[in-house]
Amino acid sequence: MIFFYLPIQASASNVKSSSYSNNNADIVVQYVYKKTKLEGVVDYAIFKQGFNAYTNTKGKKKSLLTIIDYSKPSTEKRFFVIDLKNHTLLYNTYVSHGVNSGGKMAKNFSNTVDSRKSSLGTYLTSTTYNGGNGYSLKLDGLTAGINDNARRRYIVIHGADYATETFIKRNGYLGRSWGCPALPKKLSKKIIDTIKNGSVIFAHA
Repeated sequence: MIFFYLPIQASASNVKSSSYSNNNADIVVQYVYKKTKLEGVVDYAIFKQGFNAYTNTKGKKKSLLTIIDYSKPSTEKRFFVIDLKNHTLLYNTYVSHGVNSGGKMAKNFSNTVDSRKSSLGTYLTSTTYNGGNGYSLKLDGLTAGINDNARRRYIVIHGADYATETFIKRNGYLGRSWGCPALPKKLSKKIIDTIKNGSVIFAHA
């Protein structure tokens, strides 16, 4: 009988997709999920997809995984920044979806320029700039045909006055963007500075 030994220091920082069989890879995902105390916070199946996206993304520079769970309504905190190395949930907050993706729920997604819809898939964060929406983070879409027009569509992470609990209480839903994942202004700069320059984002619905 073969036993699989999972060291206490196991983390995403030393996991390579080619290093494990499917069973052993599942054990690692389960370990990180439980160690980070994500049960009841992030759906396990979505975390597993995000973890796999992280593992298979070339060019990443940080042991961070951001999950955007568009299967949740905009009235729930569906933006998660996870430190996979230190097993910590760094941020959990509100995030907008595109005005043409839906009302309270995001149901329609697009990779088309000027669609004003959100896109799913895997992204790699890039550099920051100050633009019309203030301090913003450029994103490179890595999922062919799903989000690889992110640059052409100017899909970036930025802060917005409409991405707040106050807006929800007043309107019954979160404000919507032109496709960008907009965050509460009070948190946007801290989050952007945490995840910029080479971390993985996984958007799911």
